[in-house]
Amino acid sequence: MIVDDTTQLQAIRTRIAKAAELADRRADDVTLIAVSKTHPVEAIEPLLVEGQRVFGENRVQEASEKWPALREKYPDVELHLIGQLQSNKAAEAVALFDCIHAVDRPSLVTALGKAMEASDRRPDCFLQVNIGDEPQKGGCAIADLPALVEQARAAGLPIAGLMCLPPADIEPAPYFALLAKLARDHGLTGLSMGMSDDFETAVTIGATHVRIGSALFGARGKGA
Repeated sequence: MIVDDTTQLQAIRTRIAKAAELADRRADDVTLIAVSKTHPVEAIEPLLVEGQRVFGENRVQEASEKWPALREKYPDVELHLIGQLQSNKAAEAVALFDCIHAVDRPSLVTALGKAMEASDRRPDCFLQVNIGDEPQKGGCAIADLPALVEQARAAGLPIAGLMCLPPADIEPAPYFALLAKLARDHGLTGLSMGMSDDFETAVTIGATHVRIGSALFGARGKGA
C-alpha cells in the first residue's frame, strides 16, 4: 500500500499534540521516531524534506546501506536503532546510531560499554523491559531490571530511559503505566513506548519517544 507520507506525518504530529494536551504535556516533549525499517530511500526522503529528522531502523546492516548518503544530505538526522542488537554488532551500532533502544542483557551492556570507550562515542541507550513477561519477546525481566540499570551505569552507558513492547491485542495502558513507574523508581525520565496502534495512549501516560512505522509508511516492505 502506498500512502502520502507527508500528509500522514502532519496527521500524526497533530494526534501527538492532542494527546499531549490531554495529559497537560507539551507536544515538544514527545519525540516522533519515524520507523523507516524495510522502506527505501525514496519513501524516506519526502519526510526529510518535510522536516522529520528522527528515524528508527531495526538492523545495523540495513541502516548502514541506506543512511550514510542520506546523512550527507541531511546532517542533522538522528538515527535510532530500535531492533534487537547482537553483541558482536555493538561497535557498528555505536558508530552508526545516535540512540540504541532494546539494551536488554548484561553481555550487550558490556559490549556497548567497550565499544563506546574505544570509539569515544556515546549514543544514548534505552533499557528494554519485557513488560508483559512474554517469552517470545526481548527485554529483561522486571525482576532483573535493577541489576541491569546498575550494570549499565557502571559500564558508562548514557541511559536515556526504559523501552517496552506491550502484549498485542490487550489494552496497553497498564503496561505503559508500569514502565513509567519502573522508570521513576530508577530515576529515569525517558520512556520509549507506543507505536502506530497505541501511541496516543502512550503519550497520555508519559511517553517521551513514540515509534511510528506503518501509520507513516503503510505496509512494511518485503522481509519485515
